[in-house]
Amino acid sequence: MQLEAKSNGGNGTQRTSAAPSRRTKKVPPPFSRLSCLRWIPSYAWQRFTRRKPRGPVHLIFALADHFEPAIIPENGRARAPYDEQERRLEAWCRDYPKAIHQWRDNSGRPLVHSYFYPAEQYDKALVERLAQHCHSGWGEVEIHLHHGIEAEATAESTRRELVTFRDALANDHGCLSYLDGSALPRYAFVHGNFALANSTGGYGCGVDDEMEILASTGCYADLTLPAAAFHRAQIAKINSLYECTLPFDQRAPHRKGRDLRQGSPLRIFPMMIQGPLMLDFDRSSRSGFGRFETAALTDANPPSMRRLQLWKQAAISVQGRPDWLFIKIHCHSMYPNHRSAVLGDDMQRFLSELTAGAAERQETLHFVTAREMANIIWAATDGREGDPDQYRDYRLRLASAVKRQTGNLRHVAQQEIASPVDLRG
Repeated sequence: MQLEAKSNGGNGTQRTSAAPSRRTKKVPPPFSRLSCLRWIPSYAWQRFTRRKPRGPVHLIFALADHFEPAIIPENGRARAPYDEQERRLEAWCRDYPKAIHQWRDNSGRPLVHSYFYPAEQYDKALVERLAQHCHSGWGEVEIHLHHGIEAEATAESTRRELVTFRDALANDHGCLSYLDGSALPRYAFVHGNFALANSTGGYGCGVDDEMEILASTGCYADLTLPAAAFHRAQIAKINSLYECTLPFDQRAPHRKGRDLRQGSPLRIFPMMIQGPLMLDFDRSSRSGFGRFETAALTDANPPSMRRLQLWKQAAISVQGRPDWLFIKIHCHSMYPNHRSAVLGDDMQRFLSELTAGAAERQETLHFVTAREMANIIWAATDGREGDPDQYRDYRLRLASAVKRQTGNLRHVAQQEIASPVDLRG
């Protein structure tokens, strides 16, 4: 299957051969808002039993960017003209390094993005421009997927889209990573509409065994959640790093899982990496009572030191290693009205306060990609200690680094993992 962008009647709108048929429109199933608060009991228990560590801590930040140059915020099914996508991408690659380069973590690294690019919107020229941006040290490209909205998605179509896009990223753009020198590209994943493994009851996915497909095609980590307080895809398990314990051919097997623990090696992939989901009793909020903290950077809720306190209170860590706090936040940087929150005044103010006061707060900052966060988590489960920075490339190494050692990697296209569960090599 080819994924070359084509013109739509001269207006520049993207199409791909992977676009779903419009014969059957999907509509969201009805749901109760109260049923979506199934996570509140877990939250209450965590607040009672979980405390952020006292004394020095390592704050390990990853920013999962749901990166969609074609997005039109007021109409999720529409696509921006192609020349507008080019303009947005070029402006981002030009402006982001200038905006945030002066604020660095403990090892001199800037805040990087993990760019989760939509497989169904693949355009070779656009992705190549983003890949160049990443190869210059500003992040890494990973896989994002929207499907099951306009028409039914199937296991076959999902597998085909993931494998084709995976191989294009690895072979044509030098992106993604490899496990211990193996020949199969590995990737991190974010599900469009948060509907991971059909967790919304058919809308925005439709594939119950999607987790098995992710595992067999090389996905080492899922960074989809949290969704939102009242989102139908939001599960009860929150603020956690864990392995799924339900069978992968079930709908939403990530509903249940075993928390990752120091000295208990990872076995089941993709590992689940969640961002913080908290209650913020801020009386200055628009409601006057407070707001939900969902780890999303938006124009209405930009990054701030107040939010940092909530992210730390979530205390997301590998059990037995509480001084390594993992903070996974997310954004849609191509939303035109989110500019201040992702690279403008709000972000710059936050980074200035974050870095300037880190020593006083006894915090060592680490700005990492999704891959690097997964590697550090993996090292913690293997009982590794010391500075988390030394584990950025622990098991999963960038394609560019592996290619320098092994030469052309194009022969791996279309391969899958023999066991969809065990990724240990």
